[in-house]
Amino acid sequence: MKVPLLLALLFGAVSTLHLRTVKSNSESFLGDEITPQDGEMPENEPKEAPTGELTPLEKEEEWYSGTEDDPEEEGAVECDSALDKEEEDFQCPKEEDIVRLEGSPGCKNCPRFLLVGHFRTFNEAQCVCQRCYRGNLASIHSASSNCQIQNTVRGLNQGQVWIGGRVKGWGLCRRFFWVDGSCWNYATWAAGQPSFYGGGCVSFCTQGGRWRLDSCGRQLPFVCAY
Repeated sequence: MKVPLLLALLFGAVSTLHLRTVKSNSESFLGDEITPQDGEMPENEPKEAPTGELTPLEKEEEWYSGTEDDPEEEGAVECDSALDKEEEDFQCPKEEDIVRLEGSPGCKNCPRFLLVGHFRTFNEAQCVCQRCYRGNLASIHSASSNCQIQNTVRGLNQGQVWIGGRVKGWGLCRRFFWVDGSCWNYATWAAGQPSFYGGGCVSFCTQGGRWRLDSCGRQLPFVCAY
């Protein structure tokens, strides 16, 4: 009787020792899987972009750096600092360099126009109109005003002059507006205009009085309204 009892106790002790060893090895294996060592990152953790590498959005913003022909927000456009940066000794055009248009008879509130013979970009021309004449590049709201301007500019040895029209938006969604903030309620475009590739600013053809789109960086004479 004593021999079987001793064998049973010995077998039980060996089994218990074996189970403890298996459990210890199992815990050690799981711990290695979920606990990273120093300097390691778990594979399922999100990785940060390397320093200096742009995300897709940042790359798009870097490519779209902006130009003078970019569409602007609709409304009155204030004089920018283009002339201040380029001409610290800025002076208004001399009287012999401008042609004043006669106002409409009997209309006290109608705008007055003047033609400036200096060649300026669109933004520079707008700045001159504001700083020198307290006005803006001309907005045109009727056939009679358009004819009035044409009668003055057709003697110029130049194909176009700036008026105050600009583009807002792109493609089929684009809209036109006047830099003085007035309503766009009249237009007389030349054949094939307004072109999708012509630029972001409106010029006035000296021969025929029609309008076309040009690059805003082009230098042209211009018409102010005040």
